[in-house]
Amino acid sequence: MEKADLVGLFCMVTLNLAALLGNSGVMVAIARAPHMKKYVFVCHLCAVDLLCAILLMPLGIVSSSPFFSTVAFTVLECQVYIFLNVFLICASILTVTAISIERYYYIVHPMRYEVKMTLNLALGVMVFIWVKSILLALVTLLGWPAYGNQSSIAAAHCSLHWSHSRLRKVFAILFSVLCFLVPSVVIFAVYCNVYKVARTAAKRRSDSINSQTTIITTTRSLPQRLSPERVFGGGKAAITLVVIVGQFLICWLPYFSFHLHMSITTPLQSPGDIEEAVTWLAYSSFAVNPFFYGLLNRQIREELIKLRKCCARRPVELRNLLRVSEGALMFVTNSMLPCNHGNVMRQRLA
Repeated sequence: MEKADLVGLFCMVTLNLAALLGNSGVMVAIARAPHMKKYVFVCHLCAVDLLCAILLMPLGIVSSSPFFSTVAFTVLECQVYIFLNVFLICASILTVTAISIERYYYIVHPMRYEVKMTLNLALGVMVFIWVKSILLALVTLLGWPAYGNQSSIAAAHCSLHWSHSRLRKVFAILFSVLCFLVPSVVIFAVYCNVYKVARTAAKRRSDSINSQTTIITTTRSLPQRLSPERVFGGGKAAITLVVIVGQFLICWLPYFSFHLHMSITTPLQSPGDIEEAVTWLAYSSFAVNPFFYGLLNRQIREELIKLRKCCARRPVELRNLLRVSEGALMFVTNSMLPCNHGNVMRQRLA
């Protein structure tokens, strides 16, 4: 059992570090390049997920791992943890939804996208995301049971089911509908429409190439690597649909299903192991989002490569600068000394 606990702790720490490095790298790559401002929602997603990696995931490690079983949260600390949990999860999921809608307009309605997608609109959407997330998280501070003389709660019991005892069912339904069900429907509908458009465009290109090929030659077929069905078969759009929607459902469906089920059908006490598993499956989204929404994008990936090369050159440039500075300092020192003292100094330095 202790070995399994150690493996679990290692996985949680690894996810936390991956979330810190991945989100930081994508944010820096977008912020340092002026032409990357169109990825403002991706940058916002990385900022929210970075906050999760800094604030939420370390608290989750302390609350979940048996190695910290002696740690006890006070009632206030537990309230803060639950507030951050709801607030940051909601903000992250709503930002993913905004990215999906933005991609839909960029691909399906490019002219409308160029006209309406302004910085003010993007800022308005981000403000809406933060306000909605904060308002929903504030509900978790209502209806806490009276603990009497009990001043602390065991870390393993610091979960959503400790709060709002009279409002648990209402909150669970609101939380699941507003932060999961509605975003899931929007994301699935958006990428289905994107797939249909990509499939239609692929079919038109395929028919066009087939017509041109028939006119040019009737004796040779296209090489296998240039086959229209392989190049323009809409496979990339289908893979994108499966990957994006699948990753979202894998990370979040168990989490919301568990909490909705626990709040509606079972007593207050929840099975700790299952809750920890679904919680960290959900937290893994903070580590994989930079990959799906950042590193898979060619422009962001190129900026990250430039950033890495720039960081690799800096130590060499710093060493060269130190050598030049040292040489200049020696020259100035020798020039300020008398001739005989300068000769003695040069002999000592030699």
